[in-house]
Amino acid sequence: MSEKTHYRTRQMTMLLSYLESVRGHHITVNDVKDYFKNQGVAIGTATIYRHLEKMVEQGTVLKYVVDNTSSACFEYVGSHEIADQPSCFHCKCEKCGRLIHLHCTEAENLRLHLFEKHGFKMDSIRTVFYGICDECGENSR
Repeated sequence: MSEKTHYRTRQMTMLLSYLESVRGHHITVNDVKDYFKNQGVAIGTATIYRHLEKMVEQGTVLKYVVDNTSSACFEYVGSHEIADQPSCFHCKCEKCGRLIHLHCTEAENLRLHLFEKHGFKMDSIRTVFYGICDECGENSR
C-alpha cells in the first residue's frame, strides 16, 4: 500500500468517526474543516468534498442542496436505507439566510396529503419553506 493511499484511508476513517459523532445532524464542509482544524488535523476542502461525495454515492451520507446560494449540507445515516430515513424539510430565513432542518410530523403529513389527494410526490430533501427565523423576528420587534 502506498503512503498516499494510506493517508487517504486515515482521513476517511477520521471523517467517518466525526460523522458518526454528529449522526442525525446536518453539517457543511466548512463544519467538517473547522472540526479538524480545531483537532490540529490538516485536511483540504477538496478532500472533504471527495470523501463526502463518495459516501453519498454509497448511501451512508445524505446530501441536501437547498438553493444556489447556500452550502450543501450532509447528514450521516450509516448503513440505513434512505427510504427508512424520516423526511427532512428545510426552512430558510429570508433575512439572515439561516437554514433550519425540519423533522416534523405535520410537514410529513403535508407530504403524504399531497401524494394521496393530489397525486403529487414532493421531494422533502429539496423542499424549502421561506420566511423569517425567530432571531430575526425578535430583532425586528
